[in-house]
Amino acid sequence: MPATATRTSLATDLRIAVNRLSRTLRNQKADTSVTDAQFSALARLHRDGPMTLAELSRQDGVTPPSMTKTVAVLTDRGLVTKTLHDVDRRKVLIAPTPAGAAFVEETRRRRDGWLTPRLARLTPAERTTLAEATDILRRLAQQ
Repeated sequence: MPATATRTSLATDLRIAVNRLSRTLRNQKADTSVTDAQFSALARLHRDGPMTLAELSRQDGVTPPSMTKTVAVLTDRGLVTKTLHDVDRRKVLIAPTPAGAAFVEETRRRRDGWLTPRLARLTPAERTTLAEATDILRRLAQQ
């Protein structure tokens, strides 16, 4: 088999497997009415702490108008709050509320709860291979 066909097959197989796993894990949210974009912003705030809308937009790789809509929904649902920036009073800091933090933690617990028993069914050698592949996937995602 030509090298190009092998790369194409690997690319296709990897893409399909990663997408299926990602879709399944995304469905393990504490509330499925929260969109992936909303959860991504909320989880980033939970992990990295309060930030401005511009910072959050940049970190999540979306436009400020898109993030404005996302934050509005999260605010309406009581998952984030907005407060004036300590240094620049023209800016607003967005932070998770206790309910928002609990939502992120519950979603992570559910996702780990789905994945952990499946990982436990793998052989030690398969888990080692998967750990190595995880490092490779991280590098691929950063390129």
